[in-house]
Amino acid sequence: MSKSRDFLGPYRLARLIRIGSTAEVWEAIDEGDQKRYALKILRQSLSNDKAELASLKHEYNVGKGLNSPRIIKMIDHRVENGRPFLVLELFSEMNMKQALRKGPESLAYMLDKIVEQAAEGLYYMHTKNWIHRDIKPDNYLVSHTGETKLIDFTITEPKRTGLSKMFYKAKNIQGTRSYMAPEQIRGKLCDERSDIYSFGCVLFEACTGKPPYTGQTPNDLLSKHLSASIPSPIVHNDNVTKDFADLVKSMMAKSPDARPPSVWEFLKVFRNIEVWRKRPRRPEVTIFDDDTSMKSPEDMIKRPEPTSDEEEGN
Repeated sequence: MSKSRDFLGPYRLARLIRIGSTAEVWEAIDEGDQKRYALKILRQSLSNDKAELASLKHEYNVGKGLNSPRIIKMIDHRVENGRPFLVLELFSEMNMKQALRKGPESLAYMLDKIVEQAAEGLYYMHTKNWIHRDIKPDNYLVSHTGETKLIDFTITEPKRTGLSKMFYKAKNIQGTRSYMAPEQIRGKLCDERSDIYSFGCVLFEACTGKPPYTGQTPNDLLSKHLSASIPSPIVHNDNVTKDFADLVKSMMAKSPDARPPSVWEFLKVFRNIEVWRKRPRRPEVTIFDDDTSMKSPEDMIKRPEPTSDEEEGN
């Protein structure tokens, strides 16, 4: 990399964290204050793509108004050397999906803390009248202490009220198939309960190591969200308590009216139950201690942003 390419404005690119279909994520150092940040840089080939430029600006506009320790901090939106990028808080590189590839035991010893903080981040978003619409393990960063932050507001939408709620019609179906609520699949209005459904799918995977539904084809997977019976996490992990399994199943109810009405209501229940029948011990060597856990090609390449035509992690 040439000297000029080492910099974007005041930011010196120090280390590539991840490459995605639309963007690269770098650790960077501000030459002014020497602080470290994460830069999400639109790929060179997409620097003039109107849709991708709008998507990046949208993510910034959503994130800049969110001020919570449970959500990644959005700092700036800039264009330097013809490259549009976001400046974000630098946090753990490990997301829940990466950790769960090593099995549910990778996070089990601190899962209660992770779940609570993940829920607090989502609840905060909802209090600001945003519906995330892409809640999945990939979009939660987790540190070695269990600190958890919600990321990626690419397809986030404002909560609809009044006439905009009555006449809502989705322009296109967006989301990640393994975690989409039935109403999201059908292109209907999404609200807090749609995110709660997706969060229930995340919790199922967090305690079992696998998503609640799999399919032979993308449409087969979607149809299971629409009509298949709701599985219990206990079937895949008998250390899960019945209380937690029942809570997760209630979040994955087909009808939004049958789910917890808010993340706050979820938290009130969750804080009074146990996840595990027998609390797992912290392993001597964790995935955060094992450098190789972050070195696989799968972890360096963030898969394409999910749409109705693409699916992550089936």
